[in-house]
Amino acid sequence: MFRLWCANSFLRRLLHRGTVNRDQVLEQLRVCSAEDQLFDVVGKNKAKLTVNHVSWAVGMLWQFQREKPQILRTIELIKNHPQFLTLRVLAENKIALMDDFMLVDMLYIFLRLNVDPHDSLVQQLVSEAWLRIDRFPMASLSKFAICLSDQQLQHSPLMGHITSIVDQKLSSIDDARILTTLMISVSSLVSPRLRDALIDRADHLLDTMDVSNYNNPRRVVQFLRNIKHSHRPLLEKCNDIFLCNIPRMDAENISIIMGLYQSLQFNNCDFRLAVKQRLTELVDSSTDPFSFTRLFVALAPMASVEIRERLENTALLLADELNAQQALAVAEALEEVQSRNLTLLNKIASVIQRNLPVYKPVEVARITQTLFLLQYQNPEFFTKLRNILITFLLHSVFPYEVTMLTRVLSMLPHPRLDEGVISRVDAVMTQCSLNDLNTIALAFAKWVRSDPSYRRNTPNKYVHLLQTLNRCGHERLQTADRLDLLLEELRYISGDWFEEMLVEETMVTLQRMVDQIQWTNVPELALFLTRINQLCPPLMDRIASVAIKDIDKIHHSATYATLLPFSVLNYDSVQADKLYDVCVQRLTPHISSFDPHLLVLLAYSLAVADCFPEELVREIFRVEFLGKLDAQLETLPDALVMRTRLRLMELNRAVCLECPEFQVPWFHDRYCQHLLKKGNGSVSPAQQQIHKMLGEVLDGINHVRIAVVTPYFYTIDFECILDKHMQPVPYSEPSRLQISDRRKVDWGTSSPEHVRDELPPGAQRVAVDFLDSKTFCKNSHHVKGEVLMRKRHLEILGYRVVQIPHFEWNSMELSTKDAWKEYLKKKIFKELSS
Repeated sequence: MFRLWCANSFLRRLLHRGTVNRDQVLEQLRVCSAEDQLFDVVGKNKAKLTVNHVSWAVGMLWQFQREKPQILRTIELIKNHPQFLTLRVLAENKIALMDDFMLVDMLYIFLRLNVDPHDSLVQQLVSEAWLRIDRFPMASLSKFAICLSDQQLQHSPLMGHITSIVDQKLSSIDDARILTTLMISVSSLVSPRLRDALIDRADHLLDTMDVSNYNNPRRVVQFLRNIKHSHRPLLEKCNDIFLCNIPRMDAENISIIMGLYQSLQFNNCDFRLAVKQRLTELVDSSTDPFSFTRLFVALAPMASVEIRERLENTALLLADELNAQQALAVAEALEEVQSRNLTLLNKIASVIQRNLPVYKPVEVARITQTLFLLQYQNPEFFTKLRNILITFLLHSVFPYEVTMLTRVLSMLPHPRLDEGVISRVDAVMTQCSLNDLNTIALAFAKWVRSDPSYRRNTPNKYVHLLQTLNRCGHERLQTADRLDLLLEELRYISGDWFEEMLVEETMVTLQRMVDQIQWTNVPELALFLTRINQLCPPLMDRIASVAIKDIDKIHHSATYATLLPFSVLNYDSVQADKLYDVCVQRLTPHISSFDPHLLVLLAYSLAVADCFPEELVREIFRVEFLGKLDAQLETLPDALVMRTRLRLMELNRAVCLECPEFQVPWFHDRYCQHLLKKGNGSVSPAQQQIHKMLGEVLDGINHVRIAVVTPYFYTIDFECILDKHMQPVPYSEPSRLQISDRRKVDWGTSSPEHVRDELPPGAQRVAVDFLDSKTFCKNSHHVKGEVLMRKRHLEILGYRVVQIPHFEWNSMELSTKDAWKEYLKKKIFKELSS
C-alpha cells in the first residue's frame, strides 16, 4: 500500500503536509486495496468527509485503475457506483477549500474517470482554476493544460492565457516533462517566435534529462507533428534517445512514434531496423486485441513474408474481439501491404459492418477507401457506405471533411451526382485550401466522365461548380501573402485541373513572394518546382543565392531537396555551379549519418548534373554500405524500394562510364536483364512513323535497328551505322526485335544481347532518339537533366546521338512525307558532318 501511496503525486503532497494525529477516516481509506472497500468507507462516513478525504479517495480510485491494463479497467462501473456520485457532490461543494495543487489534480482525475466535460463539477473546477491560473506553479499549469485539451479547448481564450504564461516564464521551466506537456497543449496557438523558443528550450532540456525517459522526446515529436514543422536537428536528438530505449518499448509506444515520424516524413534507417527487430520479438507476447493491433499496424508493412503470414493468422483468430477502431486499423494495414488474404479481409469487413453505427464521418471515408483499394467484393455494403457518406456530407460544415467525403464518394462507381452533394460542396468551397479545391476538382472530373447526361449536353450544375472552383483557386492565389502557408497548401497538389487552371497563376504568385524565400523554406519550394516540372529562372536564382548564403543553416539532409530542381530541370548558371559546390561541402562531413536510400538518391541527382564527389561515390559502393542499404530497403514501401534500386543501378552505370578511375565494378547485369524481361515498352505512333521513314532515308529497313540495347543497358529507339563516306551500312543480320500490331516491342523469348557488329574503319554508330514531352520542362522546350546524361553516356559508348524533339516532329512545318524525310536527312547527315 505504501507503494500505491508513493506513486500518486498529490497523495504524496497530502502526506508531506499531514498532521500529527491522523483521523480514523483517513486511516480507513489508506488501507483500502480495492474500489469496493473504498466506496464502503465513503458510504459509512459521508458526513465526516473533509476535502482531504475526498481528494484522497478520488486519487485512490484513479490509482487502482492506472495499475490495471487498459482492457481490464472498470471505469464505467466506478462511474455508475452510488458512492462515486457522493464523491462528485462533495468535491463540487468543497472546491473553494481546495489548494491549487488539489484543484488541478481533482479536475485531472475526474476527467480520467470519464466524468463528462459538461458536468457541473468539471465546469466549476475549470472556472475556479481560471481564477487562480496566474499563480499556478508550472507543474499544475501543465496538468491544467492537459485537462483543457481533453475537453477540446485547445483554441479557447483560456488556452491562449496559458500560452501567454508559457511565453513569459519559458526560461524558468527546467523540467522536460512539464515543458513537453505544455508544448503539446499550446501547439495550436504558438507564433513562429514562440515555436522557435520552445524548440530551443526543449533541445536544451533533452540534454539534461535521464535518457531512459522516452516519453519526453515522444511529446517533442508530437509537438513538431502538431505544428507541421520538421526540425531535423531536434528530431535526430529525439531519435537518438528512442534508439537507446527501443529494447524496453512496447508495441503501443513504437506504433505511436512511427505514426508521428510518418506524419513528419522523417525516416531513420537505424530506428526502423531496431524497431523491426523489437516488434518481431513481441509477436508471441502480443496476444490481446489492443497490443496486437498496435503490433500488426507497425510490423506488417516491414515484416518478412513468414512473419506477415503469422500476423495475419493471429489477426484472423482475434478478429471477433477487435473493437471498431482496431478493425479499421487492421484493414488499413492490410491495404498498405496489399494483402490478398480474402478470409481475413472478409472477417475484418464483417467486424467493421457490425460496428458501422459508431464510426465518425472521416472513419467511414477511410473504411470505404480501404475496402475499395483492397478490391473487397460486396456491392451491397458499398451501396450502404455510399448512402452513409452522402448523409454525413450533407450535414458537414467542415471543409476538410466535405473534401474527404467527396473524394471517397468519387471512387465508388455511380453514374450520377447527387444534387445535395453539389450544393454542400459549393457552400464550403470558398473556405477550402488549394489542395482541397484540387481534390474536389479531381472528384468532379470523375463524375463528369461517368455521367451520361454530360455527353448529351453541358449540365449547368457542372459548369457552375467548375467556374466556382476556378474562381476560388485564383482568388486564393491572388490574396496569398505568406509563402510558408502557400507552400503548405501546394505540398501534395497535382493533377490536370491544377496544371491547366492554376499553375501559371501559382508561378506568378511565387515570384511575387520571391523576397520571402529563405533558408527555412528553400527545400520545400525546390521540391515543389521539381514536382510540377516548371523551370523558373527568377525563383531558381533566388533559391541558389539564399542556399549559398545560408548553407550552414540548412540541414545536411535537405541538400538533396535543394539541389533536385537544378539537376532534374537542367538549370545551368554560375550560381547553380556554386550551389553544387557549397552543397557538396555541406554534406560531405555528414555522409555517414545519411539514410542509405537518401544517399543513393542524392548521389544520383548529382550524377545527372555531371558531379561525382569521390568521397560520396566511394561510400556508396562500399560492401558494408550496400549491405545496410539492403537491410533498410526491407523496411520501406515497395514504390520507394523500386525507385532506390533503379537509381542505384543508374548511379552505378554513370560512375562506370564517367569515372573509370574510381574502379567501381558494374554489378547490375542481372537486375537490368530482369527489367528487360519485365517491361515490353510501348511504341508511340510517332516512333512507328520515324522507323518507317528511317528505312526510306537510309535506303532499306535493314540499315536500321530498333530498340537496341547498348552495353550498360541503355535502350535506344533506333540505331544505324554510317561509313566514312556517310553512307548507311547494312547490318549482317536483320533486327530480331519487331514492333507488334499493338505497338509493343517484342523482345522474344530471351533477352537481347548487346553484341554489336564490328564497325568498318572510319564508320560511326548513330543513335536516333525520339524525345517526347516528358523529356522537357512543362513550360518550355528546355531539355531535362536525365536526357543530357543519357546523351553523354551514349557518346562515351561510341555513339553519335541524334535527338528528335516531339515539337519539331509534330510541327506544322513537317506535315508531309517529303518534309519528314528531309528533316531526318538533315538530322542524321548534316548534323553528323558538321
